[in-house]
Amino acid sequence: MTQAGALAAYFWSGDVIRSRSVSDVVLTGTLNIPALPARLVADWERDISHRLGLEPGDVEDLSLPRARMRWPDFAYCVKAVADWTRSVGLGDVLASSDIALMACRGARYHHDGAQYGRAAFCNLFVSEDKGLDVHFPATDERIPLTRGTVLVFDTGQPHAVIDRSSNGFNAADFATKRDCSQLFLTWELPIENMQVARSLGVTFDTDATTALKLNEEQVWVNGKPAGVCPASGQWG
Repeated sequence: MTQAGALAAYFWSGDVIRSRSVSDVVLTGTLNIPALPARLVADWERDISHRLGLEPGDVEDLSLPRARMRWPDFAYCVKAVADWTRSVGLGDVLASSDIALMACRGARYHHDGAQYGRAAFCNLFVSEDKGLDVHFPATDERIPLTRGTVLVFDTGQPHAVIDRSSNGFNAADFATKRDCSQLFLTWELPIENMQVARSLGVTFDTDATTALKLNEEQVWVNGKPAGVCPASGQWG
């Protein structure tokens, strides 16, 4: 059984729900990737403003096939991440993992364990530095978002994109006139992959009894389902 105060993720493994620990390990680096073409950035900004209508804290997907046609360095960026993930002990897992293109205007504190508990995220940020950090409140780790910032982390771990001078998420930090959108590629790395689990320190079947009773992915704290405060990242 999970210990009091411990996080537990319950996730789909094939046709059954399994339990696991939630890692607070964040693998991070900065890759030397080329600046984005100006016309691609302009295209994305139009999408963000007119199609997505991103509000402060929103995270939405963009069309990756469309972007690839206008992004001559896309393959280079993917290779750079693949090389880096191999260098940190993840082998060739990236090659068989789903990829998407995402945009955010900051991000409220949240976890993704209720949708992606079976995965870890690998994110490559491709925008320029706009004075924002990814913040993991459990460890108070702040990672500046610059072009080439790459992260691997457990989807069950609360996180946010906040202003560098702020101690939490505040919608006022993302005023309409501020250029603060961030674009990133994201991969879903299977958490049951031996190299992913070992690198993040994830252990499995920590609460098999509870897992047998569930029919959806979720994250528990202190033996019950819990949510995350969108402003502070604290469990509640």
